[in-house]
Amino acid sequence: MHSLIFAAGLGTRLKPLTETMPKALVPVLGKPLLQHTLDTLIQAGCTEAVVNVHHFGQQIIDFVQQHAWPIPVRISDEREQLLDTGGGLRQAARLFSSPAAPILIHNVDIFSNARLQQVYEAGKQHDAVLLVSARDTQRYLLFDDDMRLCGWTNLATGEMRSPYQHLDLNRMKRLAFAGIHCFSSRLLPYMEDWPDKFSIIDFYLKVCAKADIRGFLQPDLQLLDVGKIGTLQAAAEFLQAQN
Repeated sequence: MHSLIFAAGLGTRLKPLTETMPKALVPVLGKPLLQHTLDTLIQAGCTEAVVNVHHFGQQIIDFVQQHAWPIPVRISDEREQLLDTGGGLRQAARLFSSPAAPILIHNVDIFSNARLQQVYEAGKQHDAVLLVSARDTQRYLLFDDDMRLCGWTNLATGEMRSPYQHLDLNRMKRLAFAGIHCFSSRLLPYMEDWPDKFSIIDFYLKVCAKADIRGFLQPDLQLLDVGKIGTLQAAAEFLQAQN
């Protein structure tokens, strides 16, 4: 399993902690978020990982280099320009030893009980697989009965985005993205004309009519976004409950 950890974010919601350290090194139960994520991925079968860096990037580089990981862990350096999720993925993809292998993408600030190995195996069969759940939110990805991605909607504003002109919102499955997905190198040619910086979700929505992009629904998914100071205690409790 090849894995990319998105760790380049500015972590503005975790201030004041992120005024002196990157979000990836914010500790929970005495261990940085990045280490929790790497441990989770390795336990799921990850054989090599790439971590992208920007904000206080040297601290993450030093942390990675100072630890004896059981797998290769490489750095995708975005310190000169933050590339967003799409541009960051495109740059990181070339750092893996086997360019043809799918890449499991995982945000550094997510704790979950996601079945990562199953998502990765599903990713071998399709161009991309997005882990989703039926939780309540305002923004949803839209899937047809075969779980093929067809669009996106914001229920609060009524906005809908889709390459299909006459998409019937009422016939779509509305599911929330979990920030974990599996990406096939078959999609890289579609990215050639995109700018340096772009969103991976914008990309998926643009190409989903011609690429095989599916949702992976895990009904019992438990997901915690450790993005705010107030969620750190909840993150500690989540980890303790998992052990």
